[in-house]
Amino acid sequence: MGNTALVILITILVLSVVFDFINGFHDTANAIATVVATRVLTPLQAILMAASLNFAGALTGTAVAKTISQGLIDPALATQQLIIAALIAAIIWNLITWYYGIPSSSSHALIGSIVGAAIAEKGSLDAPKWAALFEKVILPLIISPVVGFAFALVLMLLMLRLFIHRTPSEVHHLFGRLQVISSAFMAFSHGSNDAQKTMGVMTLAVITYEYQGVKHIPVPPGMLAKMPIPLWIMMTAATAMALGTAVGGWRVIKTMGHKLTRLTSIHGFAAETAAASVITVASHLGFPLSTTHVISSAILGVGASRRASAVRWNVAGSILTAWILTIPACMFVAGVVFRIIHLLMPG
Repeated sequence: MGNTALVILITILVLSVVFDFINGFHDTANAIATVVATRVLTPLQAILMAASLNFAGALTGTAVAKTISQGLIDPALATQQLIIAALIAAIIWNLITWYYGIPSSSSHALIGSIVGAAIAEKGSLDAPKWAALFEKVILPLIISPVVGFAFALVLMLLMLRLFIHRTPSEVHHLFGRLQVISSAFMAFSHGSNDAQKTMGVMTLAVITYEYQGVKHIPVPPGMLAKMPIPLWIMMTAATAMALGTAVGGWRVIKTMGHKLTRLTSIHGFAAETAAASVITVASHLGFPLSTTHVISSAILGVGASRRASAVRWNVAGSILTAWILTIPACMFVAGVVFRIIHLLMPG
């Protein structure tokens, strides 16, 4: 039994690394789509920069990781079967949306999968902590894109007013340099939020192994809150995210950098600065934010600063549809996967 539990733990850790790696190349566009679209950096330069700063950002805190590991469901439901089902469902959704070039949220894919697997395990809708889910996930899901859009729009209008007497070449030269900084800020903030979600899942897996797999007792109430995120988990998640980022996600980059609106260096700087600021605040508050939602909205905001027709709203509409579908779709997929695993691994 002990060996079986250890094998399951290793399986979960491998799946966690796979999810984090996919998250890295799926969400590479969050950090570098604008800097590539404006040709400030080459794709290779942008990806290498994003990979290193994703790694650095992932090591800056654990507030989001604790939300994932203890804030979504009752700890008594945190079984190894549930974690496996959630990771598999989130990986499936990420691969589907990556294949079609849809910048969906890896964060909400994972969260929806955890919630769906918990409901399937308990057989009841009261399995999730709905109040915490609303406060930490649903509310930021609604508010953060609005804030990102508004902040980017206001920042863009302010900069246009400040540099109205500069020539286009002068503006491009200045913000070409500044956009390297804003893109680096975006990559760092992305790592600080997204990699922590995998840290939370891996910590949850270690705790369930220790209590359910070795001691054969449920996870004690409050144990998740007391458990610090081990350094080896932080390093593993940060490395997987960085390697995934280094692979790149060209399908999503094309959508984010070229299909939403036409971008110049000043637009890229405004979008990245606005989005990274929102994400950084959310990371410190422990909100598992969708970095995809925030940067997409910020790009729409800078596009709208020209005029409403400068934004390709049909493309934005398809992205919005993916946003709305992600959590319920992943809940469903995770529920199905959990039932299959439960049949194969009863008890």
